[in-house]
Amino acid sequence: MKKIIHIDADCFFAALEMKENPDLADIPLAVGGDPNGRGVIATCNYMARQYGVRSAMASAYAKRLCPSLHIVKPNFELYRQASAQMLDIFSRYSEKMEPLSLDEAYIDVSNSEQCKGSATLIAADIRQTVARELGIAVSAGIAPVKFVAKIASDWNKPDGLFTVSPANIESFVGNLSLSRLPGVGKVTADKLARYGLYNCQDIRNCDTNRLLREFGGSFERFIRMAKGIDESEVAPRQERKSISIERTFPTDLESASDLSKSLPDLLDGLKQRYDKIAGRYFVSKKFVKLKFDNFEQTTVETSLGRNSDLFSFSDFQRLMQISWLRQKRCVRLIGVGFRLAQPNSCPEQLHLPLTERI
Repeated sequence: MKKIIHIDADCFFAALEMKENPDLADIPLAVGGDPNGRGVIATCNYMARQYGVRSAMASAYAKRLCPSLHIVKPNFELYRQASAQMLDIFSRYSEKMEPLSLDEAYIDVSNSEQCKGSATLIAADIRQTVARELGIAVSAGIAPVKFVAKIASDWNKPDGLFTVSPANIESFVGNLSLSRLPGVGKVTADKLARYGLYNCQDIRNCDTNRLLREFGGSFERFIRMAKGIDESEVAPRQERKSISIERTFPTDLESASDLSKSLPDLLDGLKQRYDKIAGRYFVSKKFVKLKFDNFEQTTVETSLGRNSDLFSFSDFQRLMQISWLRQKRCVRLIGVGFRLAQPNSCPEQLHLPLTERI
């Protein structure tokens, strides 16, 4: 039986900001963009959450909910450093570790002999070590399957720990709302409710063939999860498929000329990000993404030519102009980036015509 831990930092960005500046610890705090523009909230502390402030909320709306909300700009270098420290701590307990983002990861401790082989004791020790070395709190979930471990880490937040033992997994999962299953969003949950399906026990009690007829073969995954079954492994290495940088502008850009003026800063940001992974991947394509003022978006990409300049202004400008010509209207967001391939999967890079994805 596997022993899987899911670690999730509590309001990670905000916690680090409060650690850097203790004066922020006792006030409603959020990390995000300018409330006078189009900024959004990346995360907030628990005091701000009491006012209804949430991640991905417009900063202006967050300020209306909580007029005393203090919003700080993100300091991603600080967050990356702390994330690297956390991963270093996790690696002391197991080599089988799967980062999901800067502030969360799966750790498979099935073969660990630390803490007498107890996954719960290992998770408790990890939490203590992170608190001691980084000065922030993390929550942990422990279970024999991945998706249950992730749900469990949210069970006693903040600063919590929750274990679902093999003996209890059937009853624990059976009582779960279907909206807690990974991949079940509001639209899917509403559709399931129309069929009288609200929790995992409802799926267990329903005829499997009927469910597959109603929802298609892909629904088999949810049927298995409703029974507490998840064969997916903790994957220590995940290949990156792309790297990019995006910017949402305070006011819409009205012309192709305006778009071009924004390009140098975007390419500088892309170069800084790419330098961190250079040598581990080949760049197979360049791409530009535009989101227009009607919120429709388009992406144009081109394969990389032999000896091509990765950060060629003219290449990206050409992609940007092709993108803009699709609608010839104001642009609110620009993204530039690369499609990536590992060296052994891309022995030779050939020049191919422009392709487009809408």
